[in-house]
Amino acid sequence: MKLIEYFPLSVRYNRLIAESGIAREASAEFKSFPYSERHLQCVWYDPVLRPPELRTNEGESVIVEDPGVWNLEAGPDFLGAALRVGAGRRVCGDVEIHIHPGDWLAHQHRRDPRYERVCAHVTFFDGALPIRELPAGALQISLREALARRGGFSFDGVDVATYPYAARAEVPPCQVVLREESVAAKLEMLDAAGQERLRRKAARLVVRLQEVGAAQLLYEETLAVLGYKHNKQPFRTLAERVPLVELQEVCGSNGLSAQAILLGVSGLLPAQLSARWDEAARKHVRGLWDIWIKHRERWADRLMDAAVWRTAGLRPANSPLRRIAAIGPLFLGVRAAYGRLFESPPRSAVSLLKRARAALEGVDDSFWDRRLSLGGKISSAPIALVGADRIQLLVTNVLIPLLAADGRAAPFEAVLAALPPEGDNQLVRQTAFTLFGAHHPTSWYRTGLRRQGLIQIFHDYCLNDRSRCASCTFPELLRRYRSERA
Repeated sequence: MKLIEYFPLSVRYNRLIAESGIAREASAEFKSFPYSERHLQCVWYDPVLRPPELRTNEGESVIVEDPGVWNLEAGPDFLGAALRVGAGRRVCGDVEIHIHPGDWLAHQHRRDPRYERVCAHVTFFDGALPIRELPAGALQISLREALARRGGFSFDGVDVATYPYAARAEVPPCQVVLREESVAAKLEMLDAAGQERLRRKAARLVVRLQEVGAAQLLYEETLAVLGYKHNKQPFRTLAERVPLVELQEVCGSNGLSAQAILLGVSGLLPAQLSARWDEAARKHVRGLWDIWIKHRERWADRLMDAAVWRTAGLRPANSPLRRIAAIGPLFLGVRAAYGRLFESPPRSAVSLLKRARAALEGVDDSFWDRRLSLGGKISSAPIALVGADRIQLLVTNVLIPLLAADGRAAPFEAVLAALPPEGDNQLVRQTAFTLFGAHHPTSWYRTGLRRQGLIQIFHDYCLNDRSRCASCTFPELLRRYRSERA
């Protein structure tokens, strides 16, 4: 009997995975490899698991000087690896891991610019792709034979859930220093780093605040956060090309007009109606074009190229079209309490943040409230234009720094101490593991300020350290911090 006959319900589960578009690493029969691609990633990353004697498909020896940074986001599996090949040739770049060599083609990496720096394609099974399919000079390395030569190795012994953080054999010097500190001292250090991160954000805003004023700066910074990391710069450009005062002058309180102008200037207004859209979507886009045609001449010399926007690979809720739909309710008309936060001196940081959250939670749009795309299904429940995670990002990255840069609110230590955390992310987990080891309480950095502190430490030290901690100056800073506190 085939395996699938023992587990008939898995047929439906696999079908649902396929329909959802989730990438799978192997078929239901596993193609003779009953593990996942993540098992191979762990083997590549961990020097304890990785075979010391690797060879390319051409027979050259490979020594892994640095496996690269484990990439938990879209793109190659490991970034910035360094390999010593053959008689001493050094190869640097990214590494992509697959079970079968042909998975490179199946996943269409050749056409994806994120994979242009791949220097090694590492697979479990043997076999070589035509050279033209991979980036120039990329090595092809298979693991099966090298792993077979290792006595006692089993994929069953690989705890995939503990990676990438559990693979480090040596204890980082900063962790050694922090082991001598009390919990209170560790948390004070995170708070201090968090405040420094917010101070630097505020310092970057001071000059721009003097140039354009609080209202325009709030508008620019809000659009940047709505763009998230992939579209942050295009949204900043859009905010500069369509200044808030001009948008208010032209649109008044009409959010649909604001959508039309912002989409038109951005280059994102669809040029044609799609057969995949329902009639409501077609009507919506036609209405936007009717408005844009009337105003296009005014912005003719400020139009953006649509190519600057990242639209592929985004979570649907992060679509620039949905984000632009939120701008009108935030900044236009009598209901736009968020856009008027700095019209008069805030009584306190607490009151201003309460008003901001109330305004952000109330953002709606009659067309987008139940849609994630123009051609997608209509949801039975409302879908927030500005979700809880984005609200927290706005509070942390815009409102708190702008309050400090503006200088009219009283000091707000209590606000900083109670700052809710942004969503968990790779930098927070990675830095916490480096500083505190595998078994630290995550409650140490549940507050937003301490998570900001972990991110700041990463950017100040870990990000730019190419010595793998050997030359890092952070341990010395910790010792000085302790001596000043004593």
